[in-house]
Amino acid sequence: MKLDIDTIKKHLDSPDERDIRLVDTVASTNAVLRDLARTGAPEGTVVIADAQTAGHGRFAKPWFSPPGVNIYASVLYRPAIAPREVGGFSFVASLAVSDAILAEGLRSTIKWPNDVLVGGKKVAGTLVEFAVQDGLVEYVILGLGVNMNVSRKALRGALGTSGLAADSLRQIAGHDLDRNVLAGRILNALDRWVKTYRTGGLDPVLSAWRDQDILTGRRVEVRNEGPSWLGRVLGLDREG
Repeated sequence: MKLDIDTIKKHLDSPDERDIRLVDTVASTNAVLRDLARTGAPEGTVVIADAQTAGHGRFAKPWFSPPGVNIYASVLYRPAIAPREVGGFSFVASLAVSDAILAEGLRSTIKWPNDVLVGGKKVAGTLVEFAVQDGLVEYVILGLGVNMNVSRKALRGALGTSGLAADSLRQIAGHDLDRNVLAGRILNALDRWVKTYRTGGLDPVLSAWRDQDILTGRRVEVRNEGPSWLGRVLGLDREG
């Protein structure tokens, strides 16, 4: 089913509070929303694309973004917080995607820092960007990519061997999913978790995130641009 703003809004708890911009093909939804944020777009503005030509995750790793099958979205917030508190929005983004997937009948887990897995395979990722002015956060952008109806064959063809660690909700569920419904569910879940963060602080958000964390207690290898490290995950601190 094609993405449609009116159909998405039918699934929103508060449709009048969302300015949804639906675009065809863009470099990335985060880039589009970043430009809108710099020119004064209000909190709650959403950009959803049918396809991306330069979608990416952390460290500019490309996110396979073919047309007509998945969700690629970015949501704008303007919290009056210090930069060190932005990590809470990373937890919020992963939890919102997980809640939306659960509403489709599939249970997910979260792999630090930004991967959402179903059946041990990556089906979604989040990316948090923010800007600072006079020592306070000016805006936060939550970028979300969800593999919904893309085929495993397409994932393998685009990602090569790394595609073996990825999957789509359709392939796991055994049927196509409605992108408009899932988009609405993600936005509703974001509203709930952002409200929880703002009213209750980080503790309830972090507690929920830890319930879905799959890395604590496991041995891992941490890779960066420099040396790699082997160790055991003790858990996550309050800054992510």
